[in-house]
Formats: sequence, C-alpha cells, structure tokens
Amino acid sequence: MSRLSLKNLVIDIPGRLDGRPLDFVIEAGQVWGVLGPNGAGKTTLLHTIAGLRAPRSGDVLLDGDSLSKLRRRAVAQKLGLVFQERHDDFPATVLETALIGRHPYLSSWQMERADDIEQAKKALARLDVAHLQDRLVNTLSGGERQRVAIATVLTQAPAIWLADEPTNHLDLHHQTATMALLADEASAGHAVVLCLHDLNLAARWCDHLLLLFPDGEACWGAADSMLVPGALERLYGQRLSVAEIDGAPVFVPRR
Repeated sequence: MSRLSLKNLVIDIPGRLDGRPLDFVIEAGQVWGVLGPNGAGKTTLLHTIAGLRAPRSGDVLLDGDSLSKLRRRAVAQKLGLVFQERHDDFPATVLETALIGRHPYLSSWQMERADDIEQAKKALARLDVAHLQDRLVNTLSGGERQRVAIATVLTQAPAIWLADEPTNHLDLHHQTATMALLADEASAGHAVVLCLHDLNLAARWCDHLLLLFPDGEACWGAADSMLVPGALERLYGQRLSVAEIDGAPVFVPRR
C-alpha cells in the first residue's frame, strides 16, 4: 500500500512569501480534503504533489523515494490526477479517453489488450457514462466530461488519487456518487487527496483536512480537530452557523 510524504514542503506561488512548510504523511486508506479560499494554492499544491511543478523548497516522497528522482511512468503507475480544467479538443471517443488510463502499463506502440478495454468499460459504467462510450468527448456536457475524467483515473487504478474539485459540474446525485466512489477507493486501501470548495462535502467524506490560508499559513490533522468554526471562519473570512445532520456537521454561511 502506497504512502505519500510531504517533507517540509513549501509550494512555489509567485509574489508570496514562504508560508508554513507542510510536513505530514498521507497514508493508505485515508481521505484528505484540502480547503482554502481562491488563491490559497490548492491547485498548485496538488500539481506539486503530482510532480508537475517544482516546490520552492522541501520534497515529496512516494513510498520513501523522492518524486523528482522517479521516472514519470513509475509515478503514473501509482499516482492518478483528476485535473480541475481539461481541454478535450482532440477528437477521441469516451472509451478511447478512458483507455488513456492504461497507458502507464503499456510499452511503446503497444495496443490496449482485451482486459484493458474491459477495465475501461467497467470504470465508465461505475461513473454512469458507459452509454456514452462511442460519443466524442468534446460533444459532452461539462458534468459528463467530469465523470469521464474520473473514469479515466479509475481505469488507471492508482494507489494514490489526487483530485482537484472532482465534483465540478456535477449534479447533486453524481456529486454524492463520486464522493462515495472515492471513499470506496480509500476503503480498498488507496490514499485519496481532494481539493474542495464545498465545506460540507469535506465534512461529510474526509477523515483528514489540510487548511491553506492565503498568506501561506496552514494547519492539518484529523477532520474532527479541523472542523472548528473559528478556524473555518478565519480561513474563508465568513461567519458560519453549524448544525448536525446524520452525525456530520453542516456549515451554513451567515449574513
């Protein structure tokens, strides 16, 4: 089971001074939510953890090895990323797009095998887009594209999920289904890291939280210890009321 370690990590945001270095371990089976206002660095952090951006200082370790020293193919076999923004201009079908998730396991010019295709079809079915498998991705709605993107990472079968706003464009039913899928991935022994704007989704589904403040400050820990109204009000600059539904806190902005 893979683990991801952040060692005194400072993400590189131009024009911002160094904040608090991030120093913690994301274990298999955990669901981490990354919360913060616009511009706090949530996407930058996720791209840094994925090895797409260099940190200002510190390091990211994947199973004890520095991410910067690993081959991209080896990283892609363990770590999957759902981007917040995508450009689906290439005329590929939904099934062809999902099969991209199998590329880290194929040698150069190797075609997908029957079991790769079956794995992609199962992922599309789980995201309720199997009926669209022959459609071109650029003809889909925003919510359908989002579900195809998640199905592509599910086809990849990574040990560690990094998802930037995975519920973007999704209706209420598919938001819940997507969060349940990610929770199932954690229950199966995978690690899940989610950047979220919806505080209530984080409170309902995440067992650990990282709060990123605009000035570079940060705090992290078990969700119960992070879901403190005073800290969240400071995080968002917004007064909150709190209730409890089905054992989970629900936060409502106050006028």
